[in-house]
Formats: sequence, structure tokens, C-alpha cells
Amino acid sequence: MARAPEPPPREVIRLDRWLYHARFFRSRAIASALVSKGRVRVNGDKAARPSRMVGERDVLTFPQAGEIRVIRVLAPGTRRGPASEARALYEDLDAPAVEAPDALE
Repeated sequence: MARAPEPPPREVIRLDRWLYHARFFRSRAIASALVSKGRVRVNGDKAARPSRMVGERDVLTFPQAGEIRVIRVLAPGTRRGPASEARALYEDLDAPAVEAPDALE
């Protein structure tokens, strides 16, 4: 009996490094401190260590600038690039929905 092919391994990166690459924090040390304090959740569970691995489809929840951010990881990223490159690494799940103009008016 033939076995189903295994899915390719998921690319992963350290949580503190991903937060830094995606430009949520100015330094990796700041991201690491926030994770160590238990302020970051990965898929609803508290991340205990900055070395926690995250990858595509993981959902991160963390405080930033007085609000709670909910982010879905789209790619692991390889460097801290410009903002446009960083924006391609995630989807903002708490972004306000844009209302369509009223068709009746």
C-alpha cells in the first residue's frame, strides 16, 4: 500500500528574531524581553522562551503601543529589511474592515 507523500517541512525562525525582522520592535533584545515576560502568545499559548520557533500560519498576539496586536505569520523572513519587505512577512488580523460605499445612495 502506497503512503501519502509527506508535506514539505515548514520553515521556522526564532520568535524574537521574527518580531525583529517584521519590524515590530526596534531591537531583538526588546522583543526577547517581552517574550521572556510572558507577554507574547503563539496560537493562544504563552511563549515561554524567545527561542520558541514560529513559522507560516502561526498566530501571534502581543501588546504594542498601548494596543493588542494579532498577527498571522506569512513567511519566516531572512533579514530586517525595509518596511515594505517586513510587511510581506505577516497579515494583520485586527486591522479595521473597510466598509463598502452604500450602493443605494
